[in-house]
Order: sequence, then C-alpha cells, then structure tokens
Amino acid sequence: YFQLPADLTKMHLTDNPHPQVTHVPSSQSGCSIASDSGSSSLSDIYQATESEMGDVDLTGLPEAPVDSEDEEEEEDEDIDRTSDPLLGRDVVRECLEKEPADKTDDDIEQLLEFMHQLPAFANMTMSVRRELCSVMIFEVVEQAGAIILEDGQELDSWYVILNGTVEISYPDGKSESLCMGNSFGITPSLDKQYMNGVVRTKVDDCQFVCIAQQDYWRILNHVEKNTHKVEEEGEIVMVKEHRELDRSGTRKGHIVIKATPERLIMHLIEEHSIVDPTYIEDFLLTYRTFLTSPLEVGNKLLEWFTVDSLRDKVTRVVLLWVNNHFNDFEGDPAMTRFLEEFEKNLEDTKMKGHLRLLNIACAAKAKWRQITLQKPSRDSPLFFSLLGGSDKGFGIFVETVEVGSKAAEAGLKRGDQV
Repeated sequence: YFQLPADLTKMHLTDNPHPQVTHVPSSQSGCSIASDSGSSSLSDIYQATESEMGDVDLTGLPEAPVDSEDEEEEEDEDIDRTSDPLLGRDVVRECLEKEPADKTDDDIEQLLEFMHQLPAFANMTMSVRRELCSVMIFEVVEQAGAIILEDGQELDSWYVILNGTVEISYPDGKSESLCMGNSFGITPSLDKQYMNGVVRTKVDDCQFVCIAQQDYWRILNHVEKNTHKVEEEGEIVMVKEHRELDRSGTRKGHIVIKATPERLIMHLIEEHSIVDPTYIEDFLLTYRTFLTSPLEVGNKLLEWFTVDSLRDKVTRVVLLWVNNHFNDFEGDPAMTRFLEEFEKNLEDTKMKGHLRLLNIACAAKAKWRQITLQKPSRDSPLFFSLLGGSDKGFGIFVETVEVGSKAAEAGLKRGDQV
C-alpha cells in the first residue's frame, strides 16, 4: 500500500519519489503474513545440514577491522549516489522525454516503477501498464492558469497528472480539482468525444503524460482479447491473461490474474506458465487474504497426496511452505497435526528422500524457546516421552505428548529437540 504526500503541490517529478512514499504498517491491513525465517527457494532445503544448531561462542577471538579505508570510501560514494534526489529526476525524466520508438526495455521498466504508484494505473494489469508506458508522451505546462482543454473541444488523448494540480470548471458552475495520479480526457473508445468543461492549471510547472486515443483504445481493447476465462457450471472461476515479458517473444504465456479461492488452491498442482514460475511462493505468501484457515489448503494437499500422479507436486508445495513460512505450522496446533500426518504419509509411501528434506527444513527453521513445566512432586508423571540420547547416536527428542496434559498446555510438542 502506498500513501501519497499530503501536500501534492510539492511533489515534483524532479524529486525522487521513493522517500515520500510511506508503507502502511501491517497492523493496519486486513491480515498479517510474516515469516521469521524469510523466503527462500526449494534449493535452500537441499543445502541445509543436519548439524546441531547452537549459539556460536565468539569469545577469545581477536578483533579486526572488517572494511578497509578504500572500501569505506567506495561505500560512501555509493550512498551519496543513491541518496541523491537528482538521480530519480534524471532517470524518470530522461525516460519520459524520449520518443516512444526510442524507449528501451530498461526505460519502460523505470517508468513502470514510477507509474505503479499512481491511482490512474491502479486497476490495470502489469502488461497494460507496460504497453501504456511504451507509448506515453511527456508534456509540461509552465504557468498557472493556462487552459489545457476548452469546453466542447474534441478530445484526442488520455492525460495523467504527474505533478501539480488542475481544475475542471463545468458549465453548471461546479468545479473539480485533480492532482498527482489523477486522470482526465478520453475513455477507451474510438468514438468522437468532446470535453465537458474547461481544464486549466492551478499551479506552475504542471507535468503530464499523454496517450493518444488510438493507442489507449488499442491497448485496453487488446487486453480483453488476450484474456482466457475458465468456466465451470456456467460461472467464471478463473481469468488468465496472455503476457509477453520481453520484446523477443521468447518468454510468453498465460498468467492467472484472478480466480475463486478453490481454483487458486487447485492451481497449486497444475502446470504453471513460463511467465508465472513463482505462483506457489506467491500463493503461500498471500493466501491469508482470501482464506479463513490454512487448513483449507492443507486438507486438499492431503487429499491429493493419495493420487500417485500428484504426489511429487504436493510434496514440493509442502516443502516450500515449511521452508518459507514455518511459523504457519509452529504457531498453529492444527497445522502441526497436518505436518505430522503428512510426515506419516511420506513414511508409508517410502519417500525417504523427501522425508529427509522435510526433517532438515523443520530443524533449520524451528525457533529456540524455553518451556517451564511444574510438577507437584518428583514422582508425578511427565505426560511426555523422550527418544534418543548418546547411546542412540543422536540428540534427545520429544517422541509423544499426551493431549490435554500440563506438558501440552506448556507448549511442548512432538519433535521438539531438548
């Protein structure tokens, strides 16, 4: 989520937009998705080791400087370059001032980074924004009070305000102010359209991007042609859009842009397009925004695990889930039981390699914690059993915990290493 500055008249294109963008805290959003371990790929699991994890004792080691003076000077220069507000101005302004035919892929990516913050582009897909960035033309009106469009004038462009404020005065006497990120002008149609009211600048140095009517209609109409709708029982359950990630046409395919929760879950085990290789990771990061419980996913995965052709795909999803978001399991008893059932399924199907990866991921991602269990007397039962030790050749682990016991209430869980 992005929040535009309160005083939009001071937000100039010549300034770097990033320092003025503030992120809404997660506590204000509708869900909370976090991972203590951070996101990582499946290959990270293979690189993990089974060595016991403990605090590293650094006492007694000699102190030494980490960076040399030359490296510090280079870092200072890098900081100076990245913090220079002129850098943002130069990059975006140069890209905007180029003719559409002269814009490179890098130019368009720079413009995309800037444009995605503006409300006018908020409800557009990435491919639409990319196409619009490739044809947009930059215009500047230096003086306040300049008339941009007259009442009744034939419209030929769609305008988006990048800096400054404009006022639309309607024939009935009403007026409306538009500021950075707002748009005005034509709608995506080839019909002749005329301005209703007078558009004039309210401040100096108003900056716009303009997109010709023909291009605006072609791009937005082309999106509808490039979408593929999946229907089930007469209802649309998924919409896919054809995208090309580069101009060479080598990276192209369909990407899911919206679907019902059930279809989004099902897509976890379907073939993914070359333009959407991280669908599983994206789903696991965002599922809480449209699902009430992670068990909705877990139960389907257990169901699909019984199908031989889906078993490897299901296992990959679970391994990525554990590796990237282990706190989803660690803080939820129901999800812990799901993980235990999945582990048993791996044992029953003799998938020893995948079981080993699951155990490594769980051991690497688990958090250290201290549990205090009070007993009324030395002879009182513990309500849990241990496994392992030096005679077994591995560490001491909790094998079982009695359901509803004091040990379970204290937070002790099967698989904990003491």
